[in-house]
Amino acid sequence: MRVELPIGAFIAALLMLVPLPWHWRARNIPTLSIIVWLFFCNIGAGVNAIIWADSIRIVAPVWCDIYTKIQVGATMALPACCLCLCIHLERIASVRQVGTTLQQKRRQMIFDTMMCWILPMVHMALHYIVQGHRFDILEDFGCRASIYQSVPSILLVWMLPMLVVALTLVFAGLSLVHFFRRRVTFACHLQNSNSALTTSRYFRLMAMAIVQMFWGVFIISINMWFTYRNGLRPWTSWEDVHFNFSRVGIFPTVLTPVSIQRWTYFIWWTMPITSVLFFAFFSFGQDAIKEYTACWRWVQRVIFRVRSVDGSAPNSSNIHRIALSKLDADKTYSTSGSIPDFGTKARPLSFDDVSSMSTTPTTATFSTSHHLSDPSKSSLTPQPHNMV
Repeated sequence: MRVELPIGAFIAALLMLVPLPWHWRARNIPTLSIIVWLFFCNIGAGVNAIIWADSIRIVAPVWCDIYTKIQVGATMALPACCLCLCIHLERIASVRQVGTTLQQKRRQMIFDTMMCWILPMVHMALHYIVQGHRFDILEDFGCRASIYQSVPSILLVWMLPMLVVALTLVFAGLSLVHFFRRRVTFACHLQNSNSALTTSRYFRLMAMAIVQMFWGVFIISINMWFTYRNGLRPWTSWEDVHFNFSRVGIFPTVLTPVSIQRWTYFIWWTMPITSVLFFAFFSFGQDAIKEYTACWRWVQRVIFRVRSVDGSAPNSSNIHRIALSKLDADKTYSTSGSIPDFGTKARPLSFDDVSSMSTTPTTATFSTSHHLSDPSKSSLTPQPHNMV
């Protein structure tokens, strides 16, 4: 069993969840779509690597039908998401959009949804035209979409994503031209456009789209070479291409040349690498640091409350807080007359006293320690694939 395959796939899927909260708050459909597509592609690849580890048995055929279509859809979805990002960035950087109205935002959301989800679904449907049989099973790697190697398959499966990549390159170039024309006042221009983008966030989105675009061109080219390495087959008729459609291709390791195994291994890892690239662009910026800080404060607050209710031994800082609150409570009681003063001499607090106070605190002690230890009272508030 190739243990590194499921581990790498599941780690890549978890990395996709890290930048999800702030992209969800920003309602950025292209980046959210990239996260969702990459997450499910990595989860599916990890499950495949577990099910078909050292095996070529035909199990879970419905799962393979679903996952192979997701593979095909992701081939179109990721370039389409990058295209939507670059169109949005070009519109903001140009003088055509001074502000964004509610109607414009609604139209943009509809366009992004059509490009990021409807277009990939259309691409899945078109794949059936050149799908010679149901799917293939590769030992250790699992299901793979089948393609009838012909001219129509080049046009339908590969040329459409390449066209989307070319459009992405055009809009990315226009965005850079707009920036260099008004680079001095670019920050003010972003602010006047009523956009939540800052200059650093703008360039992070632009850099991610451009890197994913060139990476996508490389992966599509590698996949095309790998698919058509043995040449093209003639397109005779629909009945001939789809003859015995329910057949499942089986490729055991012992019958696969070593060179093909190496290329398959490399192509499999392109999807986790794509996820890591996306994670690298969005998980080390200012927004991400604020999010990590907020999560850490929440963890500290929850852990401290659990320890107080638990009655576990307090640390030195908790002892100091409890001692101060106890002294303040004694002063309050003595001045208000609630507790009579019999003239006894005050003695210093011992650790046993403090431990007993931490397990059975008075009302004043609990109130004081609560406000001292709750960081939520502070005024500080913290803030895209396996291209087969």
